[in-house]
Amino acid sequence: MVLRIIGLDPGLNHTGWGVIDVAGGRYSVVESGVIHVPKGELSSRLGHIVRELTSVIERTSPTLAAAERVFVNVNPQSTLRLGQARGAALVAADLAGLTVEEFTPSEIKEAATGTGKADKEMIQRMMGLLLGIERTLQADEADALACAVCCANAVKLRAVERTGGTTRPYATARRGRSASGARSAWTALVTKKGDLP
Repeated sequence: MVLRIIGLDPGLNHTGWGVIDVAGGRYSVVESGVIHVPKGELSSRLGHIVRELTSVIERTSPTLAAAERVFVNVNPQSTLRLGQARGAALVAADLAGLTVEEFTPSEIKEAATGTGKADKEMIQRMMGLLLGIERTLQADEADALACAVCCANAVKLRAVERTGGTTRPYATARRGRSASGARSAWTALVTKKGDLP
């Protein structure tokens, strides 16, 4: 069975998106890109994001969407603008009937690179390597693909949990209570399975 996920990296100036297929433990890119939002009134900019993402979703037919959770940063204005763009992206996904999974920035970075402190360049390089993309990925595009990969990992781990293939401590750690517990449970699972699930 193939799971098709669209990762979203919303921004009021640039909104990244990436669609991947997940089958048998392998990832492959379907399409990815960046929506460059024209200057203008806020309503028209948000509408542009909704329309463009709607077109992408209609063309690629994903079955699930993934997005980064928003945290308040030092600049409240930047947080507000990001939240507005994110709202537009989530609306586009919902109008298409997609469930949206949400992940923290550190969860996405760790899924993409193995460390929750990766920088933009590291994510770009790792997504290119993981998905066999030879061209240089735009930063927002790579972030969206990383979000989709994070979602794919979470879906697979939940499936393993349901079959009894891992312990509940991992599930608890995965929800943010213990990063070291998550790593040790993940290591034990990989060792037991002999490969990534």
